[in-house]
Amino acid sequence: MTLRERISEETFRERSIPVLETERLVLRTPGLADVKAVAALANDRRIAENTLRIPHPYHIADAEAFIGTANAGEHETVFLVTLRDGAVLGACGVGLLNGATPEIGYWLGVPFWGCGYATEAVRAVIDYSFVTLGHDQLAAGARVSNPASRRVLEKCGFQWTGIGLYRIRAIASSAPIDRFRLDRGLWASLKSWGARRVA
Repeated sequence: MTLRERISEETFRERSIPVLETERLVLRTPGLADVKAVAALANDRRIAENTLRIPHPYHIADAEAFIGTANAGEHETVFLVTLRDGAVLGACGVGLLNGATPEIGYWLGVPFWGCGYATEAVRAVIDYSFVTLGHDQLAAGARVSNPASRRVLEKCGFQWTGIGLYRIRAIASSAPIDRFRLDRGLWASLKSWGARRVA
């Protein structure tokens, strides 16, 4: 594919996927200009070992492949998570991976851990999934050795449903994963509770 064809395809994807804005973040389609930033952040074993599909080491070619295939199919929507000034923090998305229930996945670069950005990004993608995509329920997972990711899901309203065994690309092995689920009814209740103010 020529550079002109890649840019044309990228422009089409950018028009097809909305931009989500939160208080501190902008979630948008990843583009070719993001390759170096994504590669620099994702090339950390601590990230790769806690995701299903990120390899380690993570090279420029991996970032190009990720960005080249992001939002190319109809079963997955991927957002790049950035600060309002454009600084890339990581990625968050929703798609059909291993079953009929769409799954939310996310990762942030280590310098941005512990700031509440993951919770903010996941909430935006949850809202998009229920409102725009029309899903009735969502699934998610976190390695049992990753309590911070589990807390993100719990803060977003996900409820624990059990443990599964998933293949982790970076470790070339399977590992136990805490499984979570969020349905539209619970999400709607949580949204209405958050909208109420105590006098």
